Amino acid sequence: MEVRTIVLRVDGTNCDEETGIAFEKAGSKVDLVHMNELKRKEKALEDYQILCIPGGFTYGDDIAAGKIFTVLLKYMLSQDVKKFVEEGKLVIGICNGFQVLVKSGLLPSFDGMMKQESTLAFNDCGYFQDRWIYLKHENKGKCIFTKGIKNVIYIPVNHAEGKFVADRDVIRRLEENDQIVFKYVDPDGNYAGFPWNPNGSMNNIAGICNPEGSVFGLMPHPEKFIHKWMHPYWTKIDLPEEGDGFRIFKNVVEFAKKL
Repeated sequence: MEVRTIVLRVDGTNCDEETGIAFEKAGSKVDLVHMNELKRKEKALEDYQILCIPGGFTYGDDIAAGKIFTVLLKYMLSQDVKKFVEEGKLVIGICNGFQVLVKSGLLPSFDGMMKQESTLAFNDCGYFQDRWIYLKHENKGKCIFTKGIKNVIYIPVNHAEGKFVADRDVIRRLEENDQIVFKYVDPDGNYAGFPWNPNGSMNNIAGICNPEGSVFGLMPHPEKFIHKWMHPYWTKIDLPEEGDGFRIFKNVVEFAKKL
């Protein structure tokens, strides 16, 4: 079966092309679609198996990062998105896309879809973070996107509002339900503060999934490390051909073939 991915963009999205390339490399047909095309019924969400909300600074991150995109998603496409998720199709949000998934309530989605239960706030350091970081894979198997990923991976972050914040009860439920996917760690795989945790996220949380494992969001950018030559030291150290982020795209496309 041909897998089709919709990379949904709006004004200010700027990681749509490289994210589309990552999905294409993984074997999916990709359409970069502006939200207005869905609103005008020129494209239909039901024609795809994977929905990706990529990174960027949608609508200039006015009000708050991803907030305007969230409002449009909830009040223009909420029924289509809910149906998409309820059918077991796959959703990934990266950086700004993670902010949208969290603020729309698609994550963590404990008590009903589209109810906000957490947020991404300004980095504790007070300024934009653009660096490579280490992530520890915490998920025990629920998350469809990260099966087979090694213990610690290395990919970049680029954000000013990446601090995961939630009530302690929400974090407890994330832990108990196996919904925490990645945490920030130091090079030795130990939980650590700044700069290893670049934003001050509670419990070092960098990425989470929904209870079914079919919706996944993370602040770091897996699409920015799919080839070895994207690594900052690719000319100095021996690396495998595929970058640490590529497994995420391979996993989701392979699973979508069964839908």
